[in-house]
Amino acid sequence: MKIAMVSDHASPLAQLGGVDAGGQNVHVAELSAACARRGHDVTVYTRWDNPADEREVRTAAGYRVVHVPAGPPKPLAKDQILPYLGEFGTFLQRHWAVEKPDIVHAHFWMSGLAAELAARTHSIPVVLTFHILGTVQRRYQGLVDASPRARVRFERLIAARAAHILATSADEIVELNRMGVPRIRTSIVPCGVDLSTFTPEGPTAERGRPHRLLAVGRLVPHNGFDTSIKALQELPDTELVIAGGAADDSERGRLRQIAVDYGVQERVRLLGPVARAQLPRWYRSADVVLCTPSYEPFGMVPLEAMACRKPVVATAVGGMLDTVIDGVTGRLVAPPEPIAVARAVRPLLDDATLRDTWGAAGYRRAAGRYGWDRIAMETLTAYHEAAPTRAGDVVSSAKEQESAMS
Repeated sequence: MKIAMVSDHASPLAQLGGVDAGGQNVHVAELSAACARRGHDVTVYTRWDNPADEREVRTAAGYRVVHVPAGPPKPLAKDQILPYLGEFGTFLQRHWAVEKPDIVHAHFWMSGLAAELAARTHSIPVVLTFHILGTVQRRYQGLVDASPRARVRFERLIAARAAHILATSADEIVELNRMGVPRIRTSIVPCGVDLSTFTPEGPTAERGRPHRLLAVGRLVPHNGFDTSIKALQELPDTELVIAGGAADDSERGRLRQIAVDYGVQERVRLLGPVARAQLPRWYRSADVVLCTPSYEPFGMVPLEAMACRKPVVATAVGGMLDTVIDGVTGRLVAPPEPIAVARAVRPLLDDATLRDTWGAAGYRRAAGRYGWDRIAMETLTAYHEAAPTRAGDVVSSAKEQESAMS
């Protein structure tokens, strides 16, 4: 099966930790690799933002990346790409006239806009993963939201035209229903986790204090690292390690000042960007992993922690409502206030048996539900919903492979 993945701003080849490099990049890379492992011909189309990059790259994971010339060949924040989507869509239209895919899977609303325009000419069905809806982002960010004003209107348009929509959580399904998308045209296919990289066994980062909390993600205000820092005031003999990069020094400076204001600066460590291959050793070194954003469509960090057999304390929002089972694999906190976070963490620091029990349950859940091979199978099934005449045979074959492997 020929699959076209369209990811306008989130290249699977990007270095993680930048202003717009994160969960979507990982999702596209891992899903493309998992589909390629099943024998499918996968091409990822992403914007060409570096003239030193080759126009086409064949990855070691078996999928191809095509860099699309749209706008200046330099990095742009994703909210600056909208004016160049016409160029992006025109390239896709011409490319697909020569190499017509069986199905197009667009990631994020701008990719969906370009993909819909190009695919309509060739009658190619489009499957869409929003990753984060504009209505949700605007609700939580308010005036800080830098998205184009027309975003929500465009999202409604492409949602109405898509052959099928893959939501990453049950919470997103509710949002889509509010937009008028019938439930029958949607499926829940969550983000996955690399079970060969994120494992309980392996090297562990050293630590000096009796207890360690770990938080992972880009240093942006909505990720709630300030909440975790403030909670530390209630948790003596405990350090907080934050792994993640920032677009500039402003958020890093703000977090450091909060640590000073709360008298915990000696127990807060900002690592900066950490290579993905090095993240597991930090997860393994923690007693508890914190994930306290104001909103979170994926829940990728809890999955990585669970795969490393660590309990999670997370905000009860978005995808984390699905990934974390309260009182079984961790604790869900609402609202995300420092005292509530500290109260959720304290019993886990005091009781090693509880940490081990919840960590083991989290590992079983991550390994049994969220491996990328399973996520790829569910995605292929959704392709079948969108284009049964094109995808039926390959989905049946994939299911037979799944049965043989089990």
